[in-house]
Amino acid sequence: MTKTNEQGILVWRRIPGLENESSQQQQQQWRGGNLRGVGVGFASVSMIENNKEKDFFPSTDQFLKHPLALLALVPKDAALFAAGAVAGAAAKTFTAPLDRVKLLMQTHGLRIGEGSAKKAIGFLEAISVIGKEEGLKGYWKGNLPQVIRVIPYSAAQLFSYEAYKKLFKGDGDELSILGRLAAGACAGMTSTLVTYPLDVLRLRLAVEPGCRTMSQVALSMLRDEGVASFYNGLGPSLIGIAPYIAVNFCIFDLVKKALPEKYQKRTETSLATALVSATLATLMCYPLDTVRRQMQMRGSPYKTVLDAIPGIIERDGVIGLYRGFLPNALKNLPNSSIRLTTFDTVKSLIASSQKELERIVEENREKQN
Repeated sequence: MTKTNEQGILVWRRIPGLENESSQQQQQQWRGGNLRGVGVGFASVSMIENNKEKDFFPSTDQFLKHPLALLALVPKDAALFAAGAVAGAAAKTFTAPLDRVKLLMQTHGLRIGEGSAKKAIGFLEAISVIGKEEGLKGYWKGNLPQVIRVIPYSAAQLFSYEAYKKLFKGDGDELSILGRLAAGACAGMTSTLVTYPLDVLRLRLAVEPGCRTMSQVALSMLRDEGVASFYNGLGPSLIGIAPYIAVNFCIFDLVKKALPEKYQKRTETSLATALVSATLATLMCYPLDTVRRQMQMRGSPYKTVLDAIPGIIERDGVIGLYRGFLPNALKNLPNSSIRLTTFDTVKSLIASSQKELERIVEENREKQN
């Protein structure tokens, strides 16, 4: 029998014509717990909810004294979503200068045209060019659409990854390696498809002269190039992000799962595992990122991936596919550190707030008893 928090209430109803001189005595016998000798009358049983748990709920004064307990009232999924969004925005903003340098290195050969002898730009030279031409704030040019993009991007990737894992898991208890790879690939493509126009806007703001705001860039693209310009390079983006997220998530899950249990929940373990998985995934998929960026440029001669890869190799050599890899690799360290540290801190706060709320409720129960 399942234990419930409900209690039964016996309610007497008088029915005309069934009363006699002993009815009052019989009712007293019912109320007193004596069930013998009851032959007439009518009783009904109703159920009421036990509200005792609500009676122990913290008061406003207690919440003011222990504000951490308020966090326990926020749905866990909403709190984790907010943590992921804040962590992503902070990480993107902190590493924006390195990302801007990477974009300039990736697109330099296409921007200067075929007439120039210098078709590549170095890491230090790119840093110097941005500082001389645009000043300090130039390092964060194009960061706003990136921050705006990372919120829905993280949300779409997070929820779709969980949904795809359940889908590919099927009836089994364990998700296979192929299932993890497929779930990561689908999640990466879903989040990319949802937020791709913002990614194109961010690139145009970062590398094209004369662009000042997102609205100016968007209107210019609509007027001169049409709606399709917001999806230039989508093919290589999907092709590139699918193996990247698949490899990244799969390696992260499997490596962390293989470690002893006492190390699995430590922040430094998550950080080291994330860096290893991100590095391997980046090495495998970075050339497709370069192809995507060059296809996003205004007036790009490349229409498909099959056009872009041989075109870049012919102009810049195989090394051209890895232009900007150094700043991209350098930004992964602080990016992963900030993201994981923020996320783990919020998860720890959520657990602490739940314990704090339970402690207050238990104190109230003991006082009332």
